[in-house]
Amino acid sequence: MLAIQQGGVARNCQGMTRRSAIKVGFLGLTGVTLPSLLRLRAETGSRANDTAVILIWLDGGPSQLETYDPKPEAPAEIRGAYGAIETNVKGIRISELLPLHAKVAHRMAFVRSVHHDNGDHFAGAHMMLTGVYGATGAATAPRSPSAGSYVARVRGPNRSDLPPYVGLPNIHSVGLVPGYHGANYLGAAYDPFFPYSAGGNGGPKVGTPTMFKLAADQKRLTNRASLLEQVDRLPREVDQDHRIEKLDFFTHQALDLLLSPAVREAFDLDAEPEKGAERYGTSDWGRYALLARRLVERGVTFVTVNMPDWDLHDNIAALVKPRCVKLDQAVSALVQDLDERGMLDHVLVVAMGEFGRTPKLNDKGVPGQTGIPGRDHWGNAISVLMAGGGLKMGQVVGATNPNGEYPVESPYRPEDVLATIYHVLGIDPRMQFQDGQGRPIPILPSGEPIRELI
Repeated sequence: MLAIQQGGVARNCQGMTRRSAIKVGFLGLTGVTLPSLLRLRAETGSRANDTAVILIWLDGGPSQLETYDPKPEAPAEIRGAYGAIETNVKGIRISELLPLHAKVAHRMAFVRSVHHDNGDHFAGAHMMLTGVYGATGAATAPRSPSAGSYVARVRGPNRSDLPPYVGLPNIHSVGLVPGYHGANYLGAAYDPFFPYSAGGNGGPKVGTPTMFKLAADQKRLTNRASLLEQVDRLPREVDQDHRIEKLDFFTHQALDLLLSPAVREAFDLDAEPEKGAERYGTSDWGRYALLARRLVERGVTFVTVNMPDWDLHDNIAALVKPRCVKLDQAVSALVQDLDERGMLDHVLVVAMGEFGRTPKLNDKGVPGQTGIPGRDHWGNAISVLMAGGGLKMGQVVGATNPNGEYPVESPYRPEDVLATIYHVLGIDPRMQFQDGQGRPIPILPSGEPIRELI
């Protein structure tokens, strides 16, 4: 699948660059990826129902202590600058930076005991997104398909004229596009489709992707359609095994999908009524969360919303607050909106990153920056938020020790988180697919759905 790099460059703590990118899966804008997807979907006969997943990916690794597992009674160098607040579920407290979450906690479950015990960005992201150990900082290439790609492969979309797997905005993991969100050996047809060139990053309010404002591309698309008509007139007698016929079918179908009013309407964020959109706010994260709701409502099965820049080694007290403000409004609005529309029982919202952060604040932050303490990488205690999906909500699952260092109750691993997602979607995680060497590989080699949620 084609990736067009645009925009400026940012770096994470391991020196990897992250460029704004647009990666398009529709004929006329990229090539043959969508026809390939349609062809493979026809070959596998994937089924669909109305369940869906929205994954909020907190790239960089959010602190559990400043989000879903605060430790207000711990020493100052552990608890940090912020305290805890009560939620609307008796006995559940979360960070004071998330007051809107607290109002809908009865629709949420806070899984505090996930761990993979690895502080490498790449290893952690690969495990959380694929369920298996694979990439590392020394060898960053993806080794396994992502959960979203498996969903695209097995389930397909809930509506046949929409893509099954969408990434918002320019989906990446640890600077790699699409990185561990991608399909790997399943094939590029099952990579996420993402229509934006970059995140909002404080710029103009995010609206409908420009690729769906078809005025500029209509002539080119019409020309391509005309070209296909010429291909149709090729002598069919030379096509002994019907390859041209099959290619034409899927290519025509891809062109129809790009021009489909249903697709354009699904991505038409500007058409969303302002009154309903207000609760999400005008931040880029809020607008992408709103579009995610719009997409699953119309038939997309798996949407990942990238909410990056949680790698806060330096000055975490100041830097985590604006991120939590945006996260708080976006996620709480999404959960409320799905609930009010009667969708929350069949749409699962998951918020997570590649790892947690060190319980103890570091001494001096990052040399050359502010020198104010932050938190470093910590894979021994990871908090994951889940909401909806027909699971048991209004609870805390698992617990860490008083300093938030490691699980002491109901420990779970990344593969258990993904097994829970597959459970909601009705996918057997022991289903096997051939890797690049032709070996049968299960979706998950281990892991079970989180029992407290089932």
